[in-house]
Amino acid sequence: MDDYPSDGYGEEEEEWDREGLLDPAWEKQQKKTFTAWCNSHLRKAGTQIEDIDEDFKNGLKLMLLLEVISGEQLPRPDRGKMRFHKIANVNKALDFIASKGVRLVSIGAEEIVDGNCKMTLGMIWTIILRFAIQDITVEELTAKEGLLLWCQRKTAPYKNVNVQNFHMRQVKYPAQVGD
Repeated sequence: MDDYPSDGYGEEEEEWDREGLLDPAWEKQQKKTFTAWCNSHLRKAGTQIEDIDEDFKNGLKLMLLLEVISGEQLPRPDRGKMRFHKIANVNKALDFIASKGVRLVSIGAEEIVDGNCKMTLGMIWTIILRFAIQDITVEELTAKEGLLLWCQRKTAPYKNVNVQNFHMRQVKYPAQVGD
């Protein structure tokens, strides 16, 4: 390690404050974008969603989405309409996501069943990262490695910028006049 303190960015154990994170315009744009992404996959199964916080509440379309994007079969869903059936289905989806090595921090089945928009968007973003971005490779580089290389090339002309990873921020300021 070096002498520069971490600002906590990228640390897995750190929980971020989801309350107040989404302003209405940003939330609306995220819902539109994530709904389009989900529908681009759900169409392969002959269905779609209209409202991301409503249409995943019972877990059925969420399970179907995961089956389509993973190419794997999930456990058989509960077909009842009671709350505990919905929670069971969403838990099956969350368990599947966890089985792929993805840690869903503070996202539980109850939040999805209750239509918590922030948690639902967070879950969908996690799914996108795991199933759409993580496995991208271009010229033998993963998406993350490619993005790091791009950042390094873009910041190369700057003397005091040396991007090594996405986990720690190190800033070296030039000596001030009079120091």
